Amino acid sequence: MKLFDRVLNPREIRRRLGLNQEQFWTQIGVTQSGGSRYESGREMPKPVRELLRLVHVEQIDLSQVKRVDFEIISYLKESHPDLYRSLRRAVRSKHRRPDGPEAALADDSFMQKMNENRGELLDDVTGPN
Repeated sequence: MKLFDRVLNPREIRRRLGLNQEQFWTQIGVTQSGGSRYESGREMPKPVRELLRLVHVEQIDLSQVKRVDFEIISYLKESHPDLYRSLRRAVRSKHRRPDGPEAALADDSFMQKMNENRGELLDDVTGPN
Protein backbone atom coordinates (compact mmCIF):
# COMPACT_ATOMS: atom_id res chain seq x y z
CA MET A 1 0.00 0.00 0.00
CA LYS A 2 1.37 3.42 -0.98
CA LEU A 3 1.82 6.21 1.56
CA PHE A 4 -0.84 8.35 -0.15
CA ASP A 5 -3.35 5.49 0.10
CA ARG A 6 -2.73 5.18 3.83
CA VAL A 7 -3.11 8.91 4.35
CA LEU A 8 -6.26 9.05 2.20
CA ASN A 9 -8.21 6.10 3.65
CA PRO A 10 -11.60 6.26 1.93
CA ARG A 11 -13.41 4.13 4.51
CA GLU A 12 -12.19 6.34 7.35
CA ILE A 13 -13.10 9.53 5.50
CA ARG A 14 -16.56 8.18 4.66
CA ARG A 15 -17.22 7.13 8.25
CA ARG A 16 -16.07 10.49 9.63
CA LEU A 17 -18.48 12.20 7.24
CA GLY A 18 -21.29 9.91 8.39
CA LEU A 19 -22.16 8.77 4.86
CA ASN A 20 -23.04 5.32 3.60
CA GLN A 21 -21.10 3.92 0.65
CA GLU A 22 -23.67 4.90 -1.95
CA GLN A 23 -23.88 8.52 -0.74
CA PHE A 24 -20.11 8.83 -0.51
CA TRP A 25 -19.06 7.23 -3.78
CA THR A 26 -21.79 8.54 -6.07
CA GLN A 27 -20.69 12.11 -5.30
CA ILE A 28 -17.50 11.39 -7.24
CA GLY A 29 -19.03 9.22 -9.96
CA VAL A 30 -18.12 5.81 -8.55
CA THR A 31 -20.65 3.04 -8.01
CA GLN A 32 -21.24 1.71 -4.50
CA SER A 33 -19.75 -1.66 -5.48
CA GLY A 34 -16.66 0.00 -6.98
CA GLY A 35 -16.25 2.10 -3.85
CA SER A 36 -16.58 -0.98 -1.69
CA ARG A 37 -13.69 -2.57 -3.59
CA TYR A 38 -11.53 0.53 -3.05
CA GLU A 39 -12.35 0.48 0.65
CA SER A 40 -11.33 -3.19 0.76
CA GLY A 41 -7.88 -2.42 -0.59
CA ARG A 42 -8.11 -2.31 -4.37
CA GLU A 43 -5.88 0.43 -5.71
CA MET A 44 -7.75 3.57 -6.74
CA PRO A 45 -6.84 5.21 -10.03
CA LYS A 46 -5.25 8.63 -9.53
CA PRO A 47 -8.28 10.54 -10.96
CA VAL A 48 -10.56 8.84 -8.41
CA ARG A 49 -8.14 9.64 -5.57
CA GLU A 50 -8.01 13.27 -6.67
CA LEU A 51 -11.80 13.53 -6.89
CA LEU A 52 -12.12 11.94 -3.45
CA ARG A 53 -9.63 14.45 -2.04
CA LEU A 54 -11.28 17.46 -3.67
CA VAL A 55 -14.87 16.54 -2.84
CA HIS A 56 -14.61 14.80 0.52
CA VAL A 57 -11.41 16.16 2.09
CA GLU A 58 -11.23 19.69 0.68
CA GLN A 59 -15.06 19.93 0.59
CA ILE A 60 -15.12 21.52 -2.87
CA ASP A 61 -18.45 21.61 -4.68
CA LEU A 62 -17.26 20.71 -8.17
CA SER A 63 -20.51 21.90 -9.73
CA GLN A 64 -19.48 25.43 -8.75
CA VAL A 65 -15.97 25.28 -10.26
CA LYS A 66 -15.54 26.58 -13.80
CA ARG A 67 -12.56 26.60 -16.13
CA VAL A 68 -12.41 30.39 -16.01
CA ASP A 69 -11.75 30.12 -12.25
CA PHE A 70 -8.49 28.30 -12.97
CA GLU A 71 -7.64 30.77 -15.72
CA ILE A 72 -8.11 33.64 -13.27
CA ILE A 73 -5.91 31.93 -10.69
CA SER A 74 -3.17 31.34 -13.26
CA TYR A 75 -3.43 34.92 -14.45
CA LEU A 76 -3.21 36.28 -10.90
CA LYS A 77 -0.17 34.15 -10.11
CA GLU A 78 1.64 35.34 -13.24
CA SER A 79 0.57 38.97 -13.56
CA HIS A 80 -0.25 40.05 -10.02
CA PRO A 81 1.75 37.78 -7.68
CA ASP A 82 1.54 40.21 -4.76
CA LEU A 83 -2.25 40.38 -5.02
CA TYR A 84 -2.45 36.59 -5.36
CA ARG A 85 -0.36 36.10 -2.18
CA SER A 86 -2.45 38.69 -0.35
CA LEU A 87 -5.69 36.99 -1.35
CA ARG A 88 -4.32 33.60 -0.39
CA ARG A 89 -3.27 34.86 3.05
CA ALA A 90 -6.68 36.46 3.56
CA VAL A 91 -8.50 33.24 2.72
CA ARG A 92 -6.21 31.15 4.91
CA SER A 93 -6.60 33.49 7.87
CA LYS A 94 -10.37 33.50 7.40
CA HIS A 95 -10.38 29.70 7.76
CA ARG A 96 -8.23 29.89 10.90
CA ARG A 97 -10.20 32.44 12.91
CA PRO A 98 -13.71 32.37 14.31
CA ASP A 99 -16.37 34.72 13.05
CA GLY A 100 -16.85 37.90 15.01
CA PRO A 101 -16.35 41.67 14.77
CA GLU A 102 -12.67 41.29 13.89
CA ALA A 103 -13.55 38.87 11.11
CA ALA A 104 -16.09 41.32 9.71
CA LEU A 105 -13.50 44.12 9.69
CA ALA A 106 -10.95 41.92 7.97
CA ASP A 107 -13.56 40.82 5.45
CA ASP A 108 -14.47 44.47 4.77
CA SER A 109 -10.85 45.43 4.10
CA PHE A 110 -10.43 42.35 1.94
CA MET A 111 -13.52 43.22 -0.08
CA GLN A 112 -12.39 46.84 -0.45
CA LYS A 113 -9.06 45.68 -1.87
CA MET A 114 -10.86 43.24 -4.18
CA ASN A 115 -13.20 45.95 -5.46
CA GLU A 116 -10.26 48.27 -6.15
CA ASN A 117 -8.60 45.64 -8.33
CA ARG A 118 -11.64 43.83 -9.76
CA GLY A 119 -12.19 45.96 -12.85
CA GLU A 120 -8.57 45.83 -13.91
CA LEU A 121 -8.33 42.10 -13.29
CA LEU A 122 -11.53 41.25 -15.11
CA ASP A 123 -10.47 43.31 -18.12
CA ASP A 124 -7.07 41.62 -18.14
CA VAL A 125 -8.53 38.10 -17.90
CA THR A 126 -11.55 38.43 -20.20
CA GLY A 127 -10.18 41.03 -22.64
CA PRO A 128 -11.97 44.15 -23.80
CA ASN A 129 -15.73 43.96 -24.32
